Amino acid sequence: MTRYLAIFLLNIFLISQAVASNQEKIDGILKDKNPPFGVVFEIVEGSESDLQWAIAEVKKYSDQLRKRFPDIGIAVVSHGSEQFGLMKSEAEDLKEVHATVKSLVQDDSIPVHVCGTHASWYGKSAEDFPDYIAVSPAGPTEIANYEDMGYEKIVLEEP
Repeated sequence: MTRYLAIFLLNIFLISQAVASNQEKIDGILKDKNPPFGVVFEIVEGSESDLQWAIAEVKKYSDQLRKRFPDIGIAVVSHGSEQFGLMKSEAEDLKEVHATVKSLVQDDSIPVHVCGTHASWYGKSAEDFPDYIAVSPAGPTEIANYEDMGYEKIVLEEP
């Protein structure tokens, strides 16, 4: 029983560290006089349902960043299995996620990318995603391109 309690407490600790880690990274940027050219949020998770927390985090952090630095660049790259939740066929089941992503893209000028290579491994192509999703040839390369432009990468971790 003590072993299970220790494992449970360790998991609680690790989860709290992930949440603090994400917010601490944002807070660090917000404290700087000179922010990075932009921030690219990397999402690599295993389930479409992970988009529910991840996209909510992107929205929250983007709002904080833009409030302090209105012109900061922001982008999102999803390149794990969660990206399949952004397909047209999932728009009804993940209605809130799709509405938030569409708002990020259209209202906040935040591009949201998925990985075309990962999609192709499952027989999916750019046509399977709505027009507001940018299908990049490779998610990791897309992130590297943003970093080359001066964006700081923040890997989102589940709260």
